[in-house]
Amino acid sequence: MAALVVLVAIVMAACSRNPAPVAQSTPSPSPVPTPGALVWSSCGSNFQCATLQVPLDYSHPTARTIGLALIRKPASVTASRIGSLVLNFGGPGESGVSDLQAFADSMTEINKRFDLVSWDTRGVGASSPMHCLSGPAEDSYLAIDGVLDDPQEKQAAIQADRDFASACQQSNGDTLPFMDTPSTARDLDMIRAAVRDDKLTYLGFSYGTYIGQNYAHLFPNHVRALSLDGVVDPSVAANDSNLAQIQGFQTNLDAFLANCRASTTCTYGRSGDPGAKLTALMNRLDTTPMAVGNRQLTRTLAMTGLAAALYDQGSWPLLDQALTAVSSGDGRILMYLADSYNGRNADGTYSSLFNGAFDSTYCLDWPVPLDIAAYDQLAQAYAKASPLFGPESQYSNLQCAYWPVKPTSHTGPIPVSGTPPILLVGGTNDPATPYVNSQSVNHQIDGSILLTRKGNGHVSYFASACSMAAENSYLNNLTLPAAGTVCTN
Repeated sequence: MAALVVLVAIVMAACSRNPAPVAQSTPSPSPVPTPGALVWSSCGSNFQCATLQVPLDYSHPTARTIGLALIRKPASVTASRIGSLVLNFGGPGESGVSDLQAFADSMTEINKRFDLVSWDTRGVGASSPMHCLSGPAEDSYLAIDGVLDDPQEKQAAIQADRDFASACQQSNGDTLPFMDTPSTARDLDMIRAAVRDDKLTYLGFSYGTYIGQNYAHLFPNHVRALSLDGVVDPSVAANDSNLAQIQGFQTNLDAFLANCRASTTCTYGRSGDPGAKLTALMNRLDTTPMAVGNRQLTRTLAMTGLAAALYDQGSWPLLDQALTAVSSGDGRILMYLADSYNGRNADGTYSSLFNGAFDSTYCLDWPVPLDIAAYDQLAQAYAKASPLFGPESQYSNLQCAYWPVKPTSHTGPIPVSGTPPILLVGGTNDPATPYVNSQSVNHQIDGSILLTRKGNGHVSYFASACSMAAENSYLNNLTLPAAGTVCTN
């Protein structure tokens, strides 16, 4: 399996190769020209789209530029419009254009006074997208067994990671050094200037909270309000962060299984213990993958589908259907969940998410151990944290050891000073960004306020009416919840 910080439209989720990025201390770049006025054009369903040219390399801002794809939904009550609310829905590698189209109908209240604005980050979607492998080659790469329990499997996985890195360098070598999150934070300030807001109002989910922390570090005087929901902690080392996510996924899986045992509507729990059945299923898929059309549902793909559904408690009924079906030899729903998470299109091609964009940013932002022995030593702790997710994730960070561009960051808090109060939102049983992350960053950023949501699932805005109301109040009126506020619905 692997863990990252990404929101997937079907389940509002995240997963595969761990995501807690790392603290960045970067020199001040050369002055960047003020962007010209954006030219917006209709792109359907009351959305407008535009392209913003930004420097590829902010240390040489007048050299090569790349185009960022932007989308907005104008404020519905123009008389009380405040400005633009810029959103990032997670990643690295998610398309903000597609995600805003998917989620805008759930944001009608905040859309009254704000234009909702999002964008495809560099290397993603329509913003100079990364592409490393063909569709069939990506199919094979994402299906490789992640449990490297014999020398042949280990060597095959290592070679696959090396080949993927080489393919990415061949296809995107000139842009790979500039896929780091501080560059994306500078892109965000260009968006702020292009929409003609003096200060930024921002709502970031999951990996988007890491962009927000970098922005606050680089541009503290440009901040109006930052709401960071599902917080990434840059002070946690790569494999330690992965371990915390494994524990989080296991806790959410335990909650699903307990609900399945107790519920009369969970069909997967009607005959036999669902936990034992799930373990037996994954063992069976390890030795005998299941045919789904002309493809094979391997254990790794099944684990990806399982993890994707655990990001949102609202997806539990779909997970029940998927597991019930696969127990009867029908792997289509579980494969669908895996494909949706992996960004696989109906025609067999892939979005840029797992075809280079995620790795290109993650491997720059997050240093990992280079010696495979460091990963070998994780076996006991990872398996103890989760017998299912632990072994599947043990070597997930190893791919960055072979990445052709070395990390530009170090592990540690991101210094933030001189901003207005920042709102942090954490769920007590968030699998991808554990609650302890929010608590830690609350201590790292002076004056920040932590809003707690009690419950399962990743991020809180769409999962809790209380959280949405509190975040909207802050973004609209700069009214922060009282310290210690806990949302239970």
